[in-house]
Amino acid sequence: MRKVYLVGAGPGDPDLITVKGLKAIQEADIILYDRLVNKELLKNARPDAKIVYCGKTPEHHTLSQEMINKLIVKYANQGKVVTRLKGGDPFIFGRGAEEAEVLSENNIPFEIVPGITAGSAVPSYAGIPLTHRDYSSSVAFITGVKKQGEDVDEYWEYLAKGADTICIYMGVKQLPNICEKLIQFGKDPDTPIAAIHCGTTENQYTITGTLLTITEKSSLITNPAIIVVGEVVRLRDKIQWFEWVVNKKNSTKQVSLV
Repeated sequence: MRKVYLVGAGPGDPDLITVKGLKAIQEADIILYDRLVNKELLKNARPDAKIVYCGKTPEHHTLSQEMINKLIVKYANQGKVVTRLKGGDPFIFGRGAEEAEVLSENNIPFEIVPGITAGSAVPSYAGIPLTHRDYSSSVAFITGVKKQGEDVDEYWEYLAKGADTICIYMGVKQLPNICEKLIQFGKDPDTPIAAIHCGTTENQYTITGTLLTITEKSSLITNPAIIVVGEVVRLRDKIQWFEWVVNKKNSTKQVSLV
């Protein structure tokens, strides 16, 4: 019987997928997976399952979103069980809602399987809590990519004066501009900021600084990365743990940059 699972695969560490997400991989006739999905998860697929790569980078899309939508519909209409495997959570900057809309329009049954989003998991692995009763009672999840026609100044003024913690996806390229805008609209230049590369994996490392100084280290910050702005970043000095564990396993590799 045809069915589509839109599954959040988690942020990178394969152990962070949900039990339901793992079952959807095991059940699938067809798996369409994204670039940031850990390939270890694909080992749980049936031997006869067809596996299709749909990855996107900032510079190159293997398949357009329109083509991915068409493939999902095509395979489902062949009576297949399709698992669309997406990094993080499908509904947090994952275009899962767009794919669900297409399935609904084509009367194809589907389920949404939430995943652990990078915005919450990656800071945790870097020792940065997004909330803390002494530092932060609010969080904004945003993307560094803005829609055409959006009032950029109004957007950044709202953020600078709004949430205590700002968690930024896809913001590496725009980091200098992001820092400039937050300072322009009232954020203290000494506000701590962290950029975490390849979070929850053995390649994770963290760059810290302030809104005023972080761009001096921009050559060390590469995609994929989650950026966290706020006083909670200061807690990393006390409670960072994951990079210490990785460093202990592989003492020849520097994994924490500050």
